[in-house]
Amino acid sequence: MACNPEVLKHVPLFALLDADETAVLAAQVELKNFAPRQRIYKMGDPGGQAYVMVSGKVRVTTVDEDQQEVVVDEPAHGEFFGFASMLEQTPHQTNATAMEDTQCLEVSRGDIATLLQRKPHAGMDMLTVLGKQFHSSQQLVRIRAMRNANDVIEEKSTLAERIADSMVQFGGSWKFIIGFMVISSIYTAINVGMRRAAWDPYPFILLNLILSLLAAIQAPVIMMSQNRQDRKDRVRSELDYAVNRRAESEIQGLARKLNLLGDQMGDLEDLLRGKLRGGHSGELRS
Repeated sequence: MACNPEVLKHVPLFALLDADETAVLAAQVELKNFAPRQRIYKMGDPGGQAYVMVSGKVRVTTVDEDQQEVVVDEPAHGEFFGFASMLEQTPHQTNATAMEDTQCLEVSRGDIATLLQRKPHAGMDMLTVLGKQFHSSQQLVRIRAMRNANDVIEEKSTLAERIADSMVQFGGSWKFIIGFMVISSIYTAINVGMRRAAWDPYPFILLNLILSLLAAIQAPVIMMSQNRQDRKDRVRSELDYAVNRRAESEIQGLARKLNLLGDQMGDLEDLLRGKLRGGHSGELRS
């Protein structure tokens, strides 16, 4: 299905193109419809095309070493997916599936090449947009990588939770133990010294009642603090997992680039050998 140039104006990557450049690209790309649960591409498929979200919902996933499906991205309106594989001309590293009735623009490397041949200045506009997106991604990674689990928890904590933490912190300190022993000793000494005039004579029933109430209050406060610590540990583990995923993605990207460079070096060596052999054979003939 032919593409309306107005659709391309809402794509961030093509937002800086002028009317003529947009018309040239619209004549090249194709608008495709996908049914719910229809696969757009799968891992290992040739990365000849990239897609731009127009409407609907798409889920981009991969499979980890435990054969568990991991959601990589859910592109919003105007966002690309499968773009890196299209540019590198490598097989897709992910699966893309339409979750509902979806319309996408299908863009190939040839479409971009045709646009650049006819409108060379469009390449700078596209590079400008890609550069902005790259810097935004870098800034997001920096912010997320520097997040502290304690800071994240403190931002969401309520006054009651902070009071519970303070009570548990004081109740589990030597200050509380020493203070409690001093006050109890003074209390019992005064009541023993007053004998019959004591307000709480031996066996100190009032003191036992106060201690029972204190223990009854401390138990739920300690549980509140433990639940808060559990949430903090969960946030910390989620941040660690996110950092590990980003590190793994970076390592995989570097490995792919190294493999690609190795293949290109091999092709270059083969080309040089062929030229050297051709030169030697020419010298022998002469």
